[in-house]
Amino acid sequence: MDRSSRYTHLRKDSTAIPTITSDLSSAAGYTWIGGAYLLAKAAAGPIWTKSSDIWGRKPALLLSVIIFAVASTIAALSTSMRMLIAARALQGVAAGSLFQLVSVTISDLFSVRKRALYFGWMGAMWVVAGAIGPLIGGALSEKLSWRYCFWINLPVCGLSFVMLLLLLDVHNPRTGLREGIQAIDWSGTVSMLAVTVLLLLGLNFGGGVFAWNSAQVICLIAIGTAMIAFFVFTELRLAKYPLMPLDVFRTASNNATFVVAFGHNMVNIGVEFYLPLFFQSVKEASPLHSGLLLLPLVISAAITDVVSGTLINRTGRYRELIWTGAVLMTLGCGLFIKFWTDTSLAEIIGIQLISGIGIALLFQTPMLAIHSTVRQADVASATASLGFLNSIATALSVVVGGVVFQNSMSARQSTLAATGLESSVLEALAADKAAANVNIVKTVMDATQHRAVQDAFAWSVRNIFIMYSCISGVTMVASIFIKQKQMSTEHSETKTGIANLSKREESQT
Repeated sequence: MDRSSRYTHLRKDSTAIPTITSDLSSAAGYTWIGGAYLLAKAAAGPIWTKSSDIWGRKPALLLSVIIFAVASTIAALSTSMRMLIAARALQGVAAGSLFQLVSVTISDLFSVRKRALYFGWMGAMWVVAGAIGPLIGGALSEKLSWRYCFWINLPVCGLSFVMLLLLLDVHNPRTGLREGIQAIDWSGTVSMLAVTVLLLLGLNFGGGVFAWNSAQVICLIAIGTAMIAFFVFTELRLAKYPLMPLDVFRTASNNATFVVAFGHNMVNIGVEFYLPLFFQSVKEASPLHSGLLLLPLVISAAITDVVSGTLINRTGRYRELIWTGAVLMTLGCGLFIKFWTDTSLAEIIGIQLISGIGIALLFQTPMLAIHSTVRQADVASATASLGFLNSIATALSVVVGGVVFQNSMSARQSTLAATGLESSVLEALAADKAAANVNIVKTVMDATQHRAVQDAFAWSVRNIFIMYSCISGVTMVASIFIKQKQMSTEHSETKTGIANLSKREESQT
Protein backbone atom coordinates (compact mmCIF):
# COMPACT_ATOMS: atom_id res chain seq x y z
CA MET A 1 0.00 0.00 0.00
CA ASP A 2 1.29 3.45 -0.88
CA ARG A 3 0.41 7.11 -1.08
CA SER A 4 -2.35 6.27 -3.56
CA SER A 5 -4.15 4.10 -1.00
CA ARG A 6 -4.98 7.19 0.97
CA TYR A 7 -7.11 8.57 -1.86
CA THR A 8 -8.08 5.44 -3.73
CA HIS A 9 -9.54 3.79 -0.64
CA LEU A 10 -11.81 6.76 0.01
CA ARG A 11 -12.58 7.12 -3.67
CA LYS A 12 -13.66 3.50 -3.90
CA ASP A 13 -15.90 3.97 -0.86
CA SER A 14 -17.30 7.31 -2.05
CA THR A 15 -19.25 5.63 -4.85
CA ALA A 16 -20.59 3.06 -2.39
CA ILE A 17 -21.33 5.28 0.62
CA PRO A 18 -24.81 6.40 -0.52
CA THR A 19 -25.71 2.70 -0.88
CA ILE A 20 -24.22 1.81 2.50
CA THR A 21 -26.05 4.58 4.36
CA SER A 22 -29.30 3.57 2.72
CA ASP A 23 -28.81 -0.13 3.55
CA LEU A 24 -27.97 0.57 7.20
CA SER A 25 -30.62 3.32 7.43
CA SER A 26 -28.30 5.94 8.85
CA ALA A 27 -27.78 9.32 7.20
CA ALA A 28 -25.05 10.15 9.71
CA GLY A 29 -23.00 7.49 8.02
CA TYR A 30 -22.42 9.59 4.92
CA THR A 31 -20.17 11.91 6.88
CA TRP A 32 -18.78 9.48 9.43
CA ILE A 33 -17.97 6.50 7.22
CA GLY A 34 -15.33 8.76 5.76
CA GLY A 35 -14.92 11.06 8.74
CA ALA A 36 -14.04 8.33 11.25
CA TYR A 37 -11.43 6.93 8.88
CA LEU A 38 -9.87 10.33 8.27
CA LEU A 39 -9.99 11.44 11.91
CA ALA A 40 -8.24 8.27 13.10
CA LYS A 41 -5.65 8.54 10.33
CA ALA A 42 -4.91 12.13 11.29
CA ALA A 43 -4.33 11.21 14.92
CA ALA A 44 -2.36 8.03 14.25
CA GLY A 45 0.03 9.20 11.51
CA PRO A 46 2.67 10.99 13.63
CA ILE A 47 2.51 8.22 16.24
CA TRP A 48 3.30 5.60 13.62
CA THR A 49 6.13 7.70 12.21
CA LYS A 50 7.76 8.25 15.59
CA SER A 51 7.30 4.56 16.43
CA SER A 52 9.08 3.66 13.19
CA ASP A 53 11.92 6.01 14.21
CA ILE A 54 12.24 3.95 17.38
CA TRP A 55 11.58 0.36 16.22
CA GLY A 56 12.20 0.64 12.47
CA ARG A 57 10.07 1.13 9.35
CA LYS A 58 9.52 -2.52 8.47
CA PRO A 59 7.88 -3.70 11.74
CA ALA A 60 5.58 -0.65 11.71
CA LEU A 61 4.50 -1.28 8.12
CA LEU A 62 3.87 -4.99 8.71
CA LEU A 63 1.80 -4.32 11.83
CA SER A 64 -0.28 -1.66 10.10
CA VAL A 65 -1.11 -4.01 7.21
CA ILE A 66 -2.35 -6.60 9.73
CA ILE A 67 -4.50 -4.01 11.50
CA PHE A 68 -5.94 -2.81 8.20
CA ALA A 69 -6.88 -6.37 7.24
CA VAL A 70 -8.57 -7.00 10.59
CA ALA A 71 -10.47 -3.70 10.36
CA SER A 72 -11.62 -4.51 6.81
CA THR A 73 -12.98 -7.83 8.03
CA ILE A 74 -14.93 -6.14 10.82
CA ALA A 75 -16.29 -3.57 8.36
CA ALA A 76 -17.43 -6.28 5.96
CA LEU A 77 -19.26 -8.08 8.78
CA SER A 78 -20.86 -4.94 10.23
CA THR A 79 -24.51 -5.21 11.20
CA SER A 80 -24.98 -1.60 12.30
CA MET A 81 -23.68 1.82 11.42
CA ARG A 82 -21.89 2.08 14.78
CA MET A 83 -20.00 -1.14 14.10
CA LEU A 84 -19.07 0.01 10.62
CA ILE A 85 -17.88 3.42 11.80
CA ALA A 86 -15.76 1.77 14.50
CA ALA A 87 -14.21 -0.49 11.86
CA ARG A 88 -13.54 2.50 9.64
CA ALA A 89 -11.81 4.25 12.53
CA LEU A 90 -9.57 1.20 13.00
CA GLN A 91 -8.83 1.24 9.27
CA GLY A 92 -7.87 4.88 9.68
CA VAL A 93 -5.43 4.00 12.46
CA ALA A 94 -3.66 1.61 10.10
CA ALA A 95 -3.85 4.02 7.18
CA GLY A 96 -1.98 6.61 9.25
CA SER A 97 1.02 4.32 8.79
CA LEU A 98 0.40 3.06 5.28
CA PHE A 99 0.50 6.54 3.76
CA GLN A 100 3.23 8.26 5.71
CA LEU A 101 5.67 5.40 6.20
CA VAL A 102 5.87 4.55 2.50
CA SER A 103 6.89 8.14 1.79
CA VAL A 104 9.32 8.09 4.72
CA THR A 105 10.84 4.79 3.59
CA ILE A 106 11.43 6.15 0.09
CA SER A 107 13.03 9.20 1.71
CA ASP A 108 15.29 6.89 3.73
CA LEU A 109 16.58 5.26 0.56
CA PHE A 110 16.89 8.04 -2.03
CA SER A 111 18.12 11.61 -2.39
CA VAL A 112 15.64 14.49 -2.40
CA ARG A 113 15.81 14.84 -6.17
CA LYS A 114 15.56 11.11 -6.83
CA ARG A 115 12.52 10.87 -4.57
CA ALA A 116 10.48 12.88 -7.05
CA LEU A 117 10.97 10.14 -9.63
CA TYR A 118 9.87 7.41 -7.25
CA PHE A 119 6.91 9.44 -6.05
CA GLY A 120 6.03 9.77 -9.74
CA TRP A 121 6.25 6.02 -10.18
CA MET A 122 3.92 5.69 -7.25
CA GLY A 123 1.63 7.89 -9.32
CA ALA A 124 1.81 5.29 -12.09
CA MET A 125 0.36 2.73 -9.69
CA TRP A 126 -2.25 5.32 -8.81
CA VAL A 127 -3.28 5.41 -12.50
CA VAL A 128 -4.40 1.81 -12.21
CA ALA A 129 -5.71 1.91 -8.64
CA GLY A 130 -7.43 5.28 -9.04
CA ALA A 131 -9.09 4.29 -12.30
CA ILE A 132 -10.51 0.97 -11.17
CA GLY A 133 -11.27 1.94 -7.55
CA PRO A 134 -14.54 3.84 -8.20
CA LEU A 135 -15.62 1.20 -10.71
CA ILE A 136 -14.96 -1.61 -8.27
CA GLY A 137 -16.74 0.20 -5.43
CA GLY A 138 -19.72 1.05 -7.60
CA ALA A 139 -19.94 -2.35 -9.27
CA LEU A 140 -19.64 -4.30 -6.02
CA SER A 141 -22.30 -2.14 -4.35
CA GLU A 142 -24.65 -2.38 -7.31
CA LYS A 143 -24.16 -6.00 -8.41
CA LEU A 144 -23.22 -7.81 -5.19
CA SER A 145 -23.04 -5.96 -1.89
CA TRP A 146 -21.20 -2.97 -0.45
CA ARG A 147 -19.57 -5.43 1.96
CA TYR A 148 -17.33 -6.64 -0.85
CA CYS A 149 -15.78 -3.16 -0.92
CA PHE A 150 -14.11 -4.28 2.32
CA TRP A 151 -13.62 -7.98 1.59
CA ILE A 152 -11.59 -7.04 -1.48
CA ASN A 153 -8.98 -5.41 0.79
CA LEU A 154 -7.94 -8.77 2.25
CA PRO A 155 -6.06 -10.24 -0.73
CA VAL A 156 -4.40 -6.84 -1.29
CA CYS A 157 -3.29 -6.78 2.35
CA GLY A 158 -2.03 -10.36 2.08
CA LEU A 159 0.06 -9.60 -0.98
CA SER A 160 1.40 -6.38 0.58
CA PHE A 161 2.39 -8.19 3.77
CA VAL A 162 4.31 -10.91 1.91
CA MET A 163 6.13 -8.42 -0.32
CA LEU A 164 7.09 -6.19 2.61
CA LEU A 165 8.28 -9.17 4.62
CA LEU A 166 10.42 -10.64 1.85
CA LEU A 167 11.59 -7.66 -0.18
CA LEU A 168 11.84 -4.55 2.00
CA ASP A 169 15.45 -4.06 3.11
CA VAL A 170 15.89 -1.06 5.44
CA HIS A 171 17.81 -0.40 8.64
CA ASN A 172 16.56 -2.43 11.61
CA PRO A 173 17.56 -0.91 14.99
CA ARG A 174 16.28 -3.90 16.98
CA THR A 175 15.09 -1.61 19.76
CA GLY A 176 13.75 -3.34 22.86
CA LEU A 177 10.08 -2.92 23.73
CA ARG A 178 10.68 -1.36 27.15
CA GLU A 179 13.29 1.18 26.10
CA GLY A 180 11.22 2.05 23.05
CA ILE A 181 8.13 2.75 25.13
CA GLN A 182 10.17 4.98 27.43
CA ALA A 183 11.32 7.05 24.42
CA ILE A 184 7.78 7.81 23.23
CA ASP A 185 6.55 11.39 23.67
CA TRP A 186 3.47 10.46 25.70
CA SER A 187 2.45 14.02 26.61
CA GLY A 188 2.65 15.06 22.97
CA THR A 189 0.74 11.97 21.88
CA VAL A 190 -2.13 12.52 24.30
CA SER A 191 -2.41 16.24 23.60
CA MET A 192 -2.34 15.68 19.84
CA LEU A 193 -5.09 13.08 20.11
CA ALA A 194 -7.12 15.52 22.18
CA VAL A 195 -6.72 18.28 19.60
CA THR A 196 -7.76 16.02 16.73
CA VAL A 197 -10.72 14.32 18.36
CA LEU A 198 -12.19 17.31 20.21
CA LEU A 199 -12.03 19.75 17.30
CA LEU A 200 -13.39 17.39 14.69
CA LEU A 201 -16.14 16.04 16.94
CA GLY A 202 -17.20 19.58 17.74
CA LEU A 203 -17.33 20.51 14.08
CA ASN A 204 -19.26 17.40 13.15
CA PHE A 205 -21.80 17.67 15.97
CA GLY A 206 -22.45 21.37 15.28
CA GLY A 207 -25.72 21.94 13.45
CA GLY A 208 -26.47 18.22 13.40
CA VAL A 209 -26.50 16.34 16.69
CA PHE A 210 -26.34 19.59 18.69
CA ALA A 211 -26.91 23.26 17.86
CA TRP A 212 -23.83 25.35 17.11
CA ASN A 213 -24.43 27.42 20.24
CA SER A 214 -24.92 24.38 22.46
CA ALA A 215 -22.65 23.81 25.43
CA GLN A 216 -21.46 20.50 23.97
CA VAL A 217 -20.23 21.97 20.70
CA ILE A 218 -18.73 25.09 22.27
CA CYS A 219 -16.83 23.05 24.87
CA LEU A 220 -15.47 20.56 22.32
CA ILE A 221 -14.18 23.28 20.01
CA ALA A 222 -12.89 25.53 22.81
CA ILE A 223 -11.03 22.76 24.65
CA GLY A 224 -9.70 21.33 21.39
CA THR A 225 -8.34 24.73 20.42
CA ALA A 226 -6.79 25.24 23.85
CA MET A 227 -5.06 21.87 23.57
CA ILE A 228 -3.13 23.17 20.56
CA ALA A 229 -1.23 25.51 22.89
CA PHE A 230 -0.57 22.65 25.31
CA PHE A 231 0.67 20.44 22.48
CA VAL A 232 3.11 23.14 21.35
CA PHE A 233 4.31 23.56 24.94
CA THR A 234 4.94 19.83 25.37
CA GLU A 235 6.92 19.67 22.14
CA LEU A 236 9.04 22.71 23.05
CA ARG A 237 9.58 22.10 26.75
CA LEU A 238 8.59 18.63 27.97
CA ALA A 239 9.33 15.98 25.35
CA LYS A 240 12.83 14.48 25.28
CA TYR A 241 12.17 13.12 21.78
CA PRO A 242 9.37 15.34 20.40
CA LEU A 243 6.59 13.65 18.49
CA MET A 244 6.57 16.57 16.05
CA PRO A 245 9.65 18.82 16.22
CA LEU A 246 8.51 22.37 15.47
CA ASP A 247 11.69 23.67 13.79
CA VAL A 248 10.13 23.02 10.40
CA PHE A 249 7.57 25.78 11.06
CA ARG A 250 10.20 28.50 11.60
CA THR A 251 10.46 29.80 8.00
CA ALA A 252 7.85 31.71 6.01
CA SER A 253 8.43 29.52 2.96
CA ASN A 254 7.75 26.33 4.89
CA ASN A 255 4.64 27.80 6.50
CA ALA A 256 3.37 28.81 3.07
CA THR A 257 4.02 25.26 1.90
CA PHE A 258 1.99 23.89 4.80
CA VAL A 259 -0.89 26.24 3.94
CA VAL A 260 -0.82 25.06 0.32
CA ALA A 261 -0.75 21.40 1.37
CA PHE A 262 -3.55 21.91 3.88
CA GLY A 263 -5.79 23.67 1.36
CA HIS A 264 -4.97 21.17 -1.38
CA ASN A 265 -5.95 18.22 0.77
CA MET A 266 -9.21 19.84 1.82
CA VAL A 267 -10.14 20.49 -1.79
CA ASN A 268 -8.91 17.17 -3.17
CA ILE A 269 -10.76 14.92 -0.77
CA GLY A 270 -13.84 17.16 -0.87
CA VAL A 271 -14.09 16.99 -4.64
CA GLU A 272 -13.65 13.23 -4.69
CA PHE A 273 -16.01 12.70 -1.76
CA TYR A 274 -18.90 14.92 -2.84
CA LEU A 275 -18.88 14.56 -6.63
CA PRO A 276 -20.43 11.05 -6.33
CA LEU A 277 -23.18 12.61 -4.21
CA PHE A 278 -23.90 15.00 -7.08
CA PHE A 279 -23.82 12.22 -9.67
CA GLN A 280 -26.07 9.87 -7.71
CA SER A 281 -28.62 12.49 -6.66
CA VAL A 282 -28.78 15.14 -9.39
CA LYS A 283 -27.77 12.94 -12.33
CA GLU A 284 -29.46 9.85 -10.84
CA ALA A 285 -26.39 7.75 -11.63
CA SER A 286 -25.94 4.29 -10.18
CA PRO A 287 -22.89 3.64 -7.97
CA LEU A 288 -21.16 2.02 -10.96
CA HIS A 289 -22.06 4.90 -13.28
CA SER A 290 -20.87 7.49 -10.75
CA GLY A 291 -17.53 5.68 -10.68
CA LEU A 292 -17.31 5.96 -14.45
CA LEU A 293 -18.15 9.66 -14.28
CA LEU A 294 -15.18 10.19 -11.93
CA LEU A 295 -12.67 8.71 -14.36
CA PRO A 296 -11.72 12.01 -16.07
CA LEU A 297 -10.64 13.45 -12.71
CA VAL A 298 -8.82 10.29 -11.68
CA ILE A 299 -6.97 9.59 -14.91
CA SER A 300 -5.92 13.19 -15.61
CA ALA A 301 -4.60 13.53 -12.06
CA ALA A 302 -2.75 10.22 -12.20
CA ILE A 303 -0.99 10.96 -15.50
CA THR A 304 -0.06 14.44 -14.29
CA ASP A 305 1.43 12.98 -11.11
CA VAL A 306 3.75 10.75 -13.13
CA VAL A 307 4.79 13.58 -15.47
CA SER A 308 5.44 16.04 -12.63
CA GLY A 309 7.65 13.53 -10.80
CA THR A 310 9.72 13.01 -13.92
CA LEU A 311 10.06 16.76 -14.51
CA ILE A 312 11.19 17.44 -10.95
CA ASN A 313 13.76 14.64 -11.11
CA ARG A 314 15.23 16.08 -14.32
CA THR A 315 15.09 19.80 -13.53
CA GLY A 316 15.20 20.00 -9.73
CA ARG A 317 12.39 22.61 -9.88
CA TYR A 318 9.14 22.35 -7.95
CA ARG A 319 8.11 25.99 -7.35
CA GLU A 320 6.62 26.57 -10.81
CA LEU A 321 4.64 23.34 -10.58
CA ILE A 322 3.17 24.45 -7.26
CA TRP A 323 2.14 27.79 -8.76
CA THR A 324 0.54 26.13 -11.79
CA GLY A 325 -1.22 23.54 -9.66
CA ALA A 326 -2.71 26.12 -7.32
CA VAL A 327 -4.05 28.20 -10.23
CA LEU A 328 -5.56 25.23 -12.10
CA MET A 329 -7.05 23.74 -8.93
CA THR A 330 -8.74 27.06 -8.16
CA LEU A 331 -10.02 27.37 -11.71
CA GLY A 332 -11.31 23.81 -11.82
CA CYS A 333 -12.95 24.03 -8.42
CA GLY A 334 -14.61 27.31 -9.38
CA LEU A 335 -16.00 25.69 -12.52
CA PHE A 336 -17.56 22.93 -10.40
CA ILE A 337 -19.94 25.63 -9.16
CA LYS A 338 -21.51 25.47 -12.63
CA PHE A 339 -22.61 21.86 -12.11
CA TRP A 340 -26.42 21.75 -12.21
CA THR A 341 -29.28 19.53 -13.17
CA ASP A 342 -28.83 20.09 -16.91
CA THR A 343 -25.01 20.12 -17.02
CA SER A 344 -23.82 18.20 -20.07
CA LEU A 345 -21.47 15.22 -20.04
CA ALA A 346 -18.90 17.22 -22.03
CA GLU A 347 -18.82 19.92 -19.34
CA ILE A 348 -18.52 17.30 -16.59
CA ILE A 349 -15.53 15.72 -18.35
CA GLY A 350 -13.80 18.98 -19.29
CA ILE A 351 -14.04 20.57 -15.86
CA GLN A 352 -12.79 17.41 -14.17
CA LEU A 353 -9.75 17.37 -16.48
CA ILE A 354 -8.78 20.91 -15.45
CA SER A 355 -9.32 20.16 -11.77
CA GLY A 356 -7.50 16.82 -11.96
CA ILE A 357 -4.36 18.35 -13.46
CA GLY A 358 -4.28 21.15 -10.90
CA ILE A 359 -4.86 18.84 -7.96
CA ALA A 360 -2.20 16.37 -9.10
CA LEU A 361 0.50 19.04 -9.40
CA LEU A 362 0.15 19.55 -5.63
CA PHE A 363 0.36 15.92 -4.58
CA GLN A 364 4.11 15.51 -4.13
CA THR A 365 5.49 19.03 -4.60
CA PRO A 366 4.75 20.36 -1.06
CA MET A 367 6.46 17.33 0.48
CA LEU A 368 9.52 17.75 -1.73
CA ALA A 369 9.62 21.46 -0.89
CA ILE A 370 9.69 20.64 2.83
CA HIS A 371 12.26 17.86 2.38
CA SER A 372 14.56 20.35 0.64
CA THR A 373 14.72 22.51 3.78
CA VAL A 374 15.44 19.95 6.52
CA ARG A 375 18.29 17.63 7.47
CA GLN A 376 17.96 14.01 6.36
CA ALA A 377 17.69 12.96 10.02
CA ASP A 378 14.59 15.16 10.34
CA VAL A 379 12.84 14.06 7.15
CA ALA A 380 10.64 11.54 8.95
CA SER A 381 9.50 14.11 11.50
CA ALA A 382 8.92 16.70 8.77
CA THR A 383 6.90 14.16 6.79
CA ALA A 384 4.90 13.36 9.91
CA SER A 385 4.18 17.06 10.47
CA LEU A 386 3.02 17.51 6.89
CA GLY A 387 1.08 14.26 6.99
CA PHE A 388 -0.66 15.26 10.22
CA LEU A 389 -1.79 18.59 8.77
CA ASN A 390 -2.87 16.86 5.56
CA SER A 391 -4.89 14.32 7.52
CA ILE A 392 -6.52 17.04 9.60
CA ALA A 393 -7.36 18.83 6.35
CA THR A 394 -8.99 15.79 4.78
CA ALA A 395 -10.98 14.99 7.92
CA LEU A 396 -12.01 18.61 8.33
CA SER A 397 -13.01 18.79 4.68
CA VAL A 398 -15.44 15.88 4.87
CA VAL A 399 -16.95 17.12 8.12
CA VAL A 400 -17.33 20.76 7.09
CA GLY A 401 -18.54 19.75 3.64
CA GLY A 402 -21.22 17.65 5.32
CA VAL A 403 -22.27 20.59 7.49
CA VAL A 404 -22.58 22.86 4.43
CA PHE A 405 -24.63 20.23 2.61
CA GLN A 406 -26.97 19.61 5.54
CA ASN A 407 -27.55 23.31 6.17
CA SER A 408 -28.19 23.88 2.46
CA MET A 409 -30.73 21.06 2.24
CA SER A 410 -32.42 22.46 5.32
CA ALA A 411 -32.68 25.86 3.63
CA ARG A 412 -34.47 24.24 0.66
CA GLN A 413 -37.17 22.60 2.76
CA SER A 414 -39.68 25.42 2.28
CA THR A 415 -39.15 25.40 -1.50
CA LEU A 416 -39.64 21.64 -1.64
CA ALA A 417 -42.75 21.83 0.52
CA ALA A 418 -44.25 24.45 -1.80
CA THR A 419 -44.24 21.91 -4.66
CA GLY A 420 -46.61 19.64 -2.71
CA LEU A 421 -44.20 16.84 -1.88
CA GLU A 422 -45.50 14.28 0.60
CA SER A 423 -44.41 14.68 4.19
CA SER A 424 -42.54 11.35 4.08
CA VAL A 425 -40.44 12.59 1.15
CA LEU A 426 -39.77 15.91 2.85
CA GLU A 427 -38.68 14.05 5.95
CA ALA A 428 -36.31 11.90 3.89
CA LEU A 429 -34.80 15.07 2.39
CA ALA A 430 -34.30 16.77 5.76
CA ALA A 431 -30.84 18.15 6.50
CA ASP A 432 -29.44 15.14 8.33
CA LYS A 433 -31.11 12.50 6.16
CA ALA A 434 -30.75 13.72 2.58
CA ALA A 435 -27.34 12.16 1.87
CA ALA A 436 -28.67 8.70 2.74
CA ASN A 437 -31.70 9.12 0.48
CA VAL A 438 -30.24 10.05 -2.90
CA ASN A 439 -32.28 7.30 -4.56
CA ILE A 440 -35.51 9.00 -3.55
CA VAL A 441 -35.11 11.32 -6.55
CA LYS A 442 -36.04 8.42 -8.83
CA THR A 443 -39.27 7.75 -6.92
CA VAL A 444 -40.71 11.25 -7.41
CA MET A 445 -42.91 10.94 -10.49
CA ASP A 446 -44.36 14.45 -10.79
CA ALA A 447 -42.11 16.42 -13.18
CA THR A 448 -42.20 19.67 -11.22
CA GLN A 449 -41.51 17.96 -7.91
CA HIS A 450 -38.80 15.80 -9.49
CA ARG A 451 -36.96 18.85 -10.80
CA ALA A 452 -37.33 20.62 -7.46
CA VAL A 453 -35.66 17.72 -5.64
CA GLN A 454 -32.84 17.60 -8.21
CA ASP A 455 -32.33 21.35 -7.89
CA ALA A 456 -32.23 21.09 -4.10
CA PHE A 457 -29.41 18.53 -4.26
CA ALA A 458 -27.60 20.50 -7.00
CA TRP A 459 -27.82 23.76 -5.05
CA SER A 460 -26.57 22.11 -1.86
CA VAL A 461 -23.59 20.49 -3.56
CA ARG A 462 -22.89 23.78 -5.36
CA ASN A 463 -22.52 25.49 -1.98
CA ILE A 464 -19.90 22.91 -1.02
CA PHE A 465 -17.87 23.77 -4.11
CA ILE A 466 -18.17 27.48 -3.39
CA MET A 467 -16.47 26.78 -0.07
CA TYR A 468 -13.76 24.68 -1.75
CA SER A 469 -13.18 27.42 -4.34
CA CYS A 470 -12.46 29.90 -1.54
CA ILE A 471 -10.02 27.45 0.04
CA SER A 472 -8.33 26.97 -3.34
CA GLY A 473 -7.94 30.73 -3.63
CA VAL A 474 -6.08 30.80 -0.31
CA THR A 475 -3.64 28.13 -1.55
CA MET A 476 -3.02 30.16 -4.71
CA VAL A 477 -2.06 33.22 -2.65
CA ALA A 478 0.10 31.18 -0.25
CA SER A 479 1.99 29.52 -3.12
CA ILE A 480 3.51 32.89 -4.04
CA PHE A 481 5.61 32.84 -0.85
CA ILE A 482 7.17 29.41 -1.42
CA LYS A 483 10.89 29.61 -2.23
CA GLN A 484 12.84 27.27 -4.48
CA LYS A 485 15.60 25.37 -2.65
CA GLN A 486 18.35 23.26 -4.08
CA MET A 487 17.33 19.61 -4.33
CA SER A 488 20.29 17.51 -3.30
CA THR A 489 21.38 14.57 -5.43
CA GLU A 490 23.54 13.10 -2.64
CA HIS A 491 22.18 10.66 -0.09
CA SER A 492 23.20 8.26 2.69
CA GLU A 493 21.09 5.59 4.31
CA THR A 494 18.90 6.83 7.15
CA LYS A 495 19.35 4.86 10.36
CA THR A 496 16.53 4.44 12.86
CA GLY A 497 16.60 3.66 16.57
CA ILE A 498 16.76 5.67 19.79
CA ALA A 499 20.44 6.50 19.29
CA ASN A 500 19.54 8.32 16.09
CA LEU A 501 16.56 10.30 17.41
CA SER A 502 16.85 14.08 17.59
CA LYS A 503 16.50 15.33 21.15
CA ARG A 504 14.64 18.52 21.96
CA GLU A 505 17.85 20.30 22.90
CA GLU A 506 19.51 19.32 19.62
CA SER A 507 16.54 20.42 17.50
CA GLN A 508 16.71 23.87 19.02
CA THR A 509 20.38 24.46 18.24
